[in-house]
Amino acid sequence: MTATDTAKPQIITGKAKLAGVLGWPVAHSRSPVLHNYWLRRYGVDGAYVPLPVEPDAFVAAVLGLQAAGFRGANVTIPHKEAAFKIADVLDHSAQRAGAVNTLVFEDDGKIHGYSTDGAGFVASMEAAGLNPPKQAQALLLGAGGAARSVAAALQDCGLRVAVTNRTQGRAEELAKALPGLDVVPWNAWEQRLGTFSLLVNTTSLGMEGGPDAAFRPSLAHAGKELVVADIVYVPRITPLLAEAQSAGLHTLGGLGMLLHQARLGFQKWYGVNPEVDAATEAFVQESF
Repeated sequence: MTATDTAKPQIITGKAKLAGVLGWPVAHSRSPVLHNYWLRRYGVDGAYVPLPVEPDAFVAAVLGLQAAGFRGANVTIPHKEAAFKIADVLDHSAQRAGAVNTLVFEDDGKIHGYSTDGAGFVASMEAAGLNPPKQAQALLLGAGGAARSVAAALQDCGLRVAVTNRTQGRAEELAKALPGLDVVPWNAWEQRLGTFSLLVNTTSLGMEGGPDAAFRPSLAHAGKELVVADIVYVPRITPLLAEAQSAGLHTLGGLGMLLHQARLGFQKWYGVNPEVDAATEAFVQESF
């Protein structure tokens, strides 16, 4: 199936299954493009919509969606830890990560929370052939919900993981939640890059419309085999990835993680296990 095969209009009835993505901001999200592509591709009577929700309104918004008959929602910046708190039942992945990016409203009225970011990131690395060896060292920029999920997944893969954050207290809290995690001061991580095999930006730094869209740290101390990954996917090539490419380093953008982390939610909400293939990636790429 090619991207153009989904150009036909989708028919939505009164029985449509509904889901969406909660974020602030949320205009950058390509999740609606992806999920509605899958809905058309698999002939599902449903819709997936962007839901811009301010932090103070998050709980009211989730309960309102549940009351309105939604099947659930994805959760993006800055709501992943709030989603962890509102869930009645937490999957092992969410317990391990201390954050939730996928909410499922079950028929018994309970809200189930999952964290698929970490598994999605690992799957994207595998698909790109960039798996670091076990016992390799990874450094994560950021200490929020996505960082927790990615750090836990990398630890489960046998990597040694360190984290750095502008507010060191947040990094130390994450280290307490995930035993074995090291903390690197924010003002020292660039100089210590030579000891790491993988660098992952899990923050919104470098994101279009984010707090610092021009975020472009120095990679002068990086080893030649360093893999530089960014979970930001708008723009496709962030300033961090551009810096890495100019230095001749291996890079991994955030689109693959977006595609792979979305599969569980789609299956839970719509009853279909979608495929991440070249057609899927091509269609989402066309939205940039």
